Amino acid sequence: MAAPLSDGEKRKQISVRGIAGLGDVAEVRKSFNRHLHFTLVKDRNVATPRDYFFALAHTVRDHLVGRWIRTQQHYYERDPKRIYYLSLEFYMGRTLQNTMVNLGLQNACDEAIYQLGLDLEELEEIEEDAGLGNGGLGRLAACFLDSMATLGLAAYGYGIRYEFGIFNQKIVDGWQVEEADDWLRYGNPWEKARPEYMLPVHFYGRVEHTPEGVKWVDTQVVLAMPYDTPVPGYKNNTVNTMRLWSAKAPNDFNLQEFNVGDYIEAVLDRNLAENISRVLYPNDNFFEGKELRLKQEYFVVAATLQDIIRRFKSSKFGCRDPVRTSFETFPDKVAIQLNDTHPALSIPELMRILVDVEKVDWDKAWEITKQTCAYTNHTVLPEALERWPVSMFEKLLPRHLEIIYALNQMHLDRVAALYPGDVDRLRRMSVIEEGDCKRINMAHLCVIGSHAVNGVARIHSDIVKHSVFKDFYELEPEKFQNKTNGITPRRWLLLCNPGLADVIAEKIGEGFVTDLSQLKKLLDFIDNEMFIRDVAKVKQENKLKFSAYLEEQYKVKINPSSMFDVQVKRIHEYKRQLLNCLHAITLYNRIRSDPSKSFVPRTIMIGGKAAPGYHMAKMIIKLITSIGEVINNDPYVGDKLKVIFLENYRVSLAEKVIPAADLSQQISTAGTEASGTGNMKFMLNGALTIGTMDGANVEMAEEAGEENLFIFGMRVEDVEALDRKGYNALEYYERLPELRQAIDQISSGFFSPRDPGCFRDVVNMLMHHDRFKVFADYEAYIKCQGQVDQLFMDPREWTKKVIRNIACSGKFSSDRTITEYAQEIWGVEPSSTKIPPPNIPRD
Repeated sequence: MAAPLSDGEKRKQISVRGIAGLGDVAEVRKSFNRHLHFTLVKDRNVATPRDYFFALAHTVRDHLVGRWIRTQQHYYERDPKRIYYLSLEFYMGRTLQNTMVNLGLQNACDEAIYQLGLDLEELEEIEEDAGLGNGGLGRLAACFLDSMATLGLAAYGYGIRYEFGIFNQKIVDGWQVEEADDWLRYGNPWEKARPEYMLPVHFYGRVEHTPEGVKWVDTQVVLAMPYDTPVPGYKNNTVNTMRLWSAKAPNDFNLQEFNVGDYIEAVLDRNLAENISRVLYPNDNFFEGKELRLKQEYFVVAATLQDIIRRFKSSKFGCRDPVRTSFETFPDKVAIQLNDTHPALSIPELMRILVDVEKVDWDKAWEITKQTCAYTNHTVLPEALERWPVSMFEKLLPRHLEIIYALNQMHLDRVAALYPGDVDRLRRMSVIEEGDCKRINMAHLCVIGSHAVNGVARIHSDIVKHSVFKDFYELEPEKFQNKTNGITPRRWLLLCNPGLADVIAEKIGEGFVTDLSQLKKLLDFIDNEMFIRDVAKVKQENKLKFSAYLEEQYKVKINPSSMFDVQVKRIHEYKRQLLNCLHAITLYNRIRSDPSKSFVPRTIMIGGKAAPGYHMAKMIIKLITSIGEVINNDPYVGDKLKVIFLENYRVSLAEKVIPAADLSQQISTAGTEASGTGNMKFMLNGALTIGTMDGANVEMAEEAGEENLFIFGMRVEDVEALDRKGYNALEYYERLPELRQAIDQISSGFFSPRDPGCFRDVVNMLMHHDRFKVFADYEAYIKCQGQVDQLFMDPREWTKKVIRNIACSGKFSSDRTITEYAQEIWGVEPSSTKIPPPNIPRD
């Protein structure tokens, strides 16, 4: 097959679509040359590719800055209610291309860079991913920032500027090895340090109750230095701010203790304070009760709330003098959204500031706090829920512990009055869990301290109401809501799949970019032969391009007409990568037993990181790579089947693999995946889903029709019934010969001849302690995969289903999700008003 055209070449063929005005191109070239000149004047005479990248990034940033300042002025003039999205993770990926897309600069930059003899795609590849997140939760926060700016909301993202983001994954001899992600090594052209807004954060110390009120004294201070990153909306000149805090030691840090003269030691000890923002904890859906993590959680909350209150008190742009002194109107002007329980300390911290510092009456402060805060729950897995030891709080945050005890007492008094004599209910609903080690249940704190609690897909929100927080739902049903997650169509269609975006725009115009529900119009073209052909052609080009990438990266020859069967997500037992492994082995055994039979060729790709301390997840990666090693080198198999582990899965790799996928695997045990957002990205980019009725798969099946997805396996009620009966893996092992053969091969060392006992832990878990019931869904899954093969052999019918899925994916835009948050939780309305650009004078 012919080598695939790069996106750049395709754009050049159609003379940059005639969109880029010549003036824009000339201006970009001039600005680029100026930035390059100043870069080189400082250092040397020869430009490197990285110099070109920085020159382009600064050129694009110039277009942002005027809009950024103007947006903030606009907010101060209108004094709208401000939304503060607090998250310990923002998984932003790369910024250059996203900014060009949102500012409408991509074609001008492409043409200008081409005229300068450079390649835009090559420059884009130089940028480091900002990997300040683990997976779904942090990437969702990034999509939300894009939507909040696109919808014209006065919104701010607040988090931590980790010096080291999610680790880089290397695969060595089939095992995951972690490397530190030094993403700031070459500097970050998108951030602006704001030392003038540096704030103190207090730890440790003790509490004094005095006639003038409560004082938290003898604390250790760490400074929080803000770094601001502009977040542009799509072509509306709105540029919001993501403010990330970095920890700095104050200049007198530890010098008092070293009055014996060991000045050098004292200065070196500054690291202790600055470690707070050093590294992202690499755990997804798993709670690790480390003191440093609790420090991170309080650090971001304490700095952010000071900032929020400063902004609430001042009114004019850049003004730092207090104007408002009464906190009565605080909930009318401020909404704080807690992205999971990580920023839960916002609740006691806001109480502490209102009561201790601002001298607001306790009951009034509690009303203000509840009306201001709202909580999003992201998981129902018990091991993921944060439960901090009381002893740790006592040492680190003594005043907050007192406040939490007082809030809990009020809460329990209320419950006791409503349910007299129900001691068990009091125990279940307490924020403080009694036991060997007293713990604070942060989810309970979030529920009692918020006016709204939401899950992230309809099925998940139902589980939250009827299981996880059942008692709380009975107490205050009006608090509980659902907000099904979404993804931004800017990054996840326009940016990563320009070919498909063009084909769609040709048929229905460009309105879908900011109103994804317009994709419904594609239903009129499901039988249009030309459109079917165009969509199939885009997919084939994406597959060719990704095949070339894989060949270059992995030195493995891919059959680009094979089915690209993809499962990319964090490695976790509940996501059941092991079920995918068993299918690969089953296919392999079928090919081996009858090599002359015709098979639908497949390339199975699995990618994702395992938390460094998660033994089973690391074993699963080793198993996938070992299976690949055997299958990919078996001459009987040829190019009928390949199994590839995609190393170092991250946002920038997702942007390559998702547009190329034919089949998307979303196969978690029903009732365990809160929502999923990868499932939505695949649907929008023309892959069909094989999945369980879990998370947002349920709503995807509802939108597109269940017959247009490959749905298999147990539903939530079946899982519950099996739990009651007792799950016995041995039953399935003895009844299903193909399953038994696969397990025996793993167990005997067939896939690990050099270390036959390598996978004994995996087999032991599957046979004796599998909470996620892999064998119970094996038979249905294998059968369903047979239906996938059948349909794939009829490319026209396959593509018609693809078109129907794309047409029905409109609900899964983060613009829709954020509109619902705005109207139903934050009490604000999105606005389609365009702020005038910097070159046009304001009214």
